[in-house]
Amino acid sequence: VCISPTRFLVHESIQDDFRARNYIADRSLATAVFLALELGRPLLLEGEAGVGKTELAKVLAASLGARLIRLQCYEGLDVNTAVYEWNYPRQMLEIRLLEARGEIDKATAHDIFSAEFLLKRPLLQALEDDAGAAPVLLIDEIDRADEEFEAYLLEILSDFQVTVPEIGTIRAD
Repeated sequence: VCISPTRFLVHESIQDDFRARNYIADRSLATAVFLALELGRPLLLEGEAGVGKTELAKVLAASLGARLIRLQCYEGLDVNTAVYEWNYPRQMLEIRLLEARGEIDKATAHDIFSAEFLLKRPLLQALEDDAGAAPVLLIDEIDRADEEFEAYLLEILSDFQVTVPEIGTIRAD
C-alpha cells in the first residue's frame, strides 16, 4: 500500500477515524500506518486471506479522501499490464490522418509516441494522479507475481518513478 502525506496527528486519530468507518485497527497497525504516512513510504501487509488487508486500503483511502488504485498481481504479470501500454489503434489512426493530410513526410516518432497515445495502467495512474490527495495504491497478492516483476515493483516503490523510453521518466509529485 503506497500512501499519501498524513492528515493524522497521532496513531490514535487513525484508530478513531478507522473505527468511524467500521474498521477496527489495533495500536500496532495504527502506528505502522501513521509511520508510513509520515515517512511517505510504502506499507507492506502480510496475512491470511480475509484478515482485512484490502479493507485497510479501502478505509485508508476513504479516510484520506484519496482515490484507491488496485493492481491485482498474478503469474505472468508484466510491465505492459501494470504500468502502461501504447494505444496502437489510435496510433494507426493518427498515421492514417497524417497520410490523408499529406503530412506523413514531416511526421516524427514523437507524433505517435507521446503521452496522448499512452494507456495508463495502475502503477502509472498512481504516480501521475493529480486529483488532489495522493492515491492509495493497493498491490494485491504480490507473491503471485514473477520474481522479475517483484524486483521491478520494488524499484518503482523505492524511487516513486517509472521510465517510459519514448517519453522519459515520470515521477510522483
